[in-house]
Amino acid sequence: MKIVLASQNKKKIVELRTLLSEFIPGIEILSLADVGITGDIVEDGDSFEANALIKARAAAASGYIGVGDDSGLCVEALGGAPGIYSARYAGEHGDDDANLDLVLEHMEGKTDRRAAFVCCIACVFPDGSEPIVCHGRVDGELLYARDGDGGFGYDPIFYYPPFGKSFGVTSAEQKNTVSHRARALAAFAEALRDRLQNH
Repeated sequence: MKIVLASQNKKKIVELRTLLSEFIPGIEILSLADVGITGDIVEDGDSFEANALIKARAAAASGYIGVGDDSGLCVEALGGAPGIYSARYAGEHGDDDANLDLVLEHMEGKTDRRAAFVCCIACVFPDGSEPIVCHGRVDGELLYARDGDGGFGYDPIFYYPPFGKSFGVTSAEQKNTVSHRARALAAFAEALRDRLQNH
């Protein structure tokens, strides 16, 4: 069974491939490039769900099941920002360091450090049947400075109390047990398995 993941992010593709293969044996995850889809997908939705669906529809245009995810960091003291703009918060898409620095700058002097990583996964079927949409989140706190350089994105400033450390120093294996993407994926894998069994 083949699924096209609407992403060019190699780390994300590896993470999704690892997590999904645990739930659905024999699944093959293809990237957009694998099916000849090039160019950027314009994510102009106003929510994680809207953007995930935009990506999934673009991937499903390949004729395979399309999966898109949109995720980001939502900070209470910043009114939910950077939110859907997490990957391009500082202006340049995917500049993790600049994005992280800008969040820390905006958080200067703020004592409410509550934050959450949020993920929405959407799955669109080429036959036009009802899409699957699943959500996941993990709550934590923002640190005042980086801790570690593991993971990606905002991981080095995201402190997860149950682990007593930041995601920047948490192993990928440990993070995958609790991350927003892992939680959304677990729900998605279950929903997809049910859908495939009932078709």
